[in-house]
Amino acid sequence: MGLYADDTHSDSNSENLISKVVTSSDGNYVYLGNKKFARDDLIQAFGGTLNPGLATPSAHKFANPAPLGLCAFALTTFVLSLINAGAMGVKNDSIVVGLAIFYGGFVQLLAGMWEMALENTFGALALSSYGGFWMSFGAITIPWFNIAASYEDPVELNNGIGFYLIGWSIFTFMLTLCTMKSTLAFFSLFFLLAITFLLLGIGKLGDSHGCTVAGGVLGVIVAFIAWYNAYAGVANRQNAYVRVHAVQLPVLESRN
Repeated sequence: MGLYADDTHSDSNSENLISKVVTSSDGNYVYLGNKKFARDDLIQAFGGTLNPGLATPSAHKFANPAPLGLCAFALTTFVLSLINAGAMGVKNDSIVVGLAIFYGGFVQLLAGMWEMALENTFGALALSSYGGFWMSFGAITIPWFNIAASYEDPVELNNGIGFYLIGWSIFTFMLTLCTMKSTLAFFSLFFLLAITFLLLGIGKLGDSHGCTVAGGVLGVIVAFIAWYNAYAGVANRQNAYVRVHAVQLPVLESRN
């Protein structure tokens, strides 16, 4: 097995080969240079670390911030999605504002900045952006910001929120493209989240209660997938009997 400078390599195109990857006889360890890494630690294309590519563990002496960010996202999404789905007859979403500002927003933003310190560009982009999403969502419903109150026409307000949600759907689809070589749980999180944003956006633009409910139901599923990925980043041999194992998506090599 080798590491290549680009994806357009073949067996005969050995000049692009950077170095050979040496593994232990049982395949559980990989040797890169003069360092030994556990194979499971190198497979970072997993929601527990929010790193969609092959990467060695960070040399920085920081804990993994991804589970914190994922849990902040999951809990806030879970509560709002239940309301969007019409669970227990709850229609007022004001209860989400505190979560959106402090947990899904501020705490998730902090996790994103810590991902930046760990040199994880994808994790920093995703967590910081969705932290900003939740804080901006909370601001819409807080009277002090005068956002919702500035619209005299409720249809215009719904259309504006629809544009807002569609924009987040486009952004999430972009992130989804960066997870297509990772794992099933990691890819599913972003793909289904993009569909959730799309359904909620259509629900606002088309005044479709059915789309909003569907987005709420799918959002609950997304929340559990986010918790699943977070658990994968916390559970290990030392602290848990139940651990999560990645299901790798098939990777197709590009050839000229």
